[in-house]
Amino acid sequence: MAHELSTSYLRDSLALFRYYKKLTERAMEQVTDEQLFAVLDGEMNSIAIIVKHLAGNMRSRWRDFLTSDGEKPDRKRDTEFEDPPATRAALTTLWEEGWNYMFTALDPLSDADIERTIVIRGEPHSVMQAINRQIAHYSYHCGQIVFLAKHLQARQWKALTVPRGKSEEFNPRVASKEISQR
Repeated sequence: MAHELSTSYLRDSLALFRYYKKLTERAMEQVTDEQLFAVLDGEMNSIAIIVKHLAGNMRSRWRDFLTSDGEKPDRKRDTEFEDPPATRAALTTLWEEGWNYMFTALDPLSDADIERTIVIRGEPHSVMQAINRQIAHYSYHCGQIVFLAKHLQARQWKALTVPRGKSEEFNPRVASKEISQR
């Protein structure tokens, strides 16, 4: 994620959400359709199950974000860990729907809205607290997806950020020093 100086909490938060969404999509693109459903052991979730859980959470948290409890009565969280969509296309649709709930809720807000109070599971949160809670939650699960994809792809894995052994090439201070020495 390119760094951009900002004083807008919402703009920074949306940039983080977009970064983790894209990073995770780039990881999922590297696995086969079968690998989306692979589990490492009986206690692990597949990429598909994690996507289903994230989408369920996003639907519950962000639908009617400012006006209803973030834990909707129609959410059945335990079922998010069962029976994922059967195809990559269906999984992608579910993924996009979840993120759409989030972006639709946050895009129209202003920085003045971050102090408003919303409710999650009957407990009051500022909008900022709710956003921080979800950034932490989504980055946690996005990291799980990246880990699984990298594990499943092993030697075929293409780095999503700075590749091993390439840190110096991506360090602007080192790169500008080398350029000035040429």
